[in-house]
Amino acid sequence: MSLPDQSPRTRAERRRERIRAELDRNREGGHRVPTWVFAALLGAVLLGWLYLVVTS
Repeated sequence: MSLPDQSPRTRAERRRERIRAELDRNREGGHRVPTWVFAALLGAVLLGWLYLVVTS
């Protein structure tokens, strides 16, 4: 239910602005846990799963 004065273009522009703002926040950094920690954790989980599959 959109209001008559809100065209689809206006909604698209607001959406693009929200996406840009989120990307800017993500690029600033300040992450609590580095990405490589998540990658290492995922690798460990996959290796553990593979070990269980191969040995059972």
